[in-house]
Amino acid sequence: MPVLLADIGGSNARFALLHPGRALPRPAERVPLDGFADAVSAIGGWLAAQPGPRPRAAVLAVAGPVAANRAVLTNRGWVVDGATLAAALELSAVRVVNDFAALAWALPVLGAADLLHLGGPAAGEAGAAMSVVGPGTGLGVAAFLPPDGVLATEGGHAALAAGDAREGALIETLRERLGGHVSVERGALSGPGIEALHAALGGDPERDCPAILQDGITGADPRCAEVMTLFSDLLGAFAGDVALLHGARSGVFIAGGIPARMPEFLAASTFRARFEAKGRFRDWLAPVPTWLIRDPDAAAMRGLAVLARRP
Repeated sequence: MPVLLADIGGSNARFALLHPGRALPRPAERVPLDGFADAVSAIGGWLAAQPGPRPRAAVLAVAGPVAANRAVLTNRGWVVDGATLAAALELSAVRVVNDFAALAWALPVLGAADLLHLGGPAAGEAGAAMSVVGPGTGLGVAAFLPPDGVLATEGGHAALAAGDAREGALIETLRERLGGHVSVERGALSGPGIEALHAALGGDPERDCPAILQDGITGADPRCAEVMTLFSDLLGAFAGDVALLHGARSGVFIAGGIPARMPEFLAASTFRARFEAKGRFRDWLAPVPTWLIRDPDAAAMRGLAVLARRP
């Protein structure tokens, strides 16, 4: 019997069935969540439409901190509880993990076709930690710790750091607008963060992230281009911080729905320069490779499949 794999984010969920002896379906089916009241109805509705045998168990990745096989989605408020879901969906077991823990499990099995090189050497230090950072609806951060461990964190809620006086002044503006603490997620590296940057730089506060992103990477709007350049700079700086914090000598991987939509822009930006710009530790970071995960949804599913196949 198959195992249900689901990646439940703040805006959408991805679903797939992992059958014994078969390859994982690609792509996973994407379902917007606004039409559902809770996780039970979203998962149950998808399962009801699937032909063939029902799954015996499930592994779910969720966008929020997980404790005791239970999580509250940070940007949606849904409660995802493994025991409750198992009972409601008639499954023998449901395992709940953080969505970036799932991505971290995928890092060792990603190949060249899955990645775009963003600087540094072609390979990192064998046997060392790997980190993943992903801006989307929120900002996820996790690490793979060889040989078989994963560290899921809430690093996206750390304070946003300035690289120069201009960025420092911008953070002060954001502090006034956000009412105090300016996290990396809310201040810059997420959909709402991009909107906050745009407004803080004098842009139309009604413009949403997709419009800012599109007009920024195409150069159609100078203010939007300024925002996306700043986004790339701050992403590189934060990725460098994460590498230092995790000791990620095997590399840092950039995931998330936003970077996946701007691969050429990101590769041509000063992302890598800001990644290495850590004063005395520039030489420590220079041999750490950085990559963009081209399809983060598929990578998360591969991580869930790794977990599903583990004892």
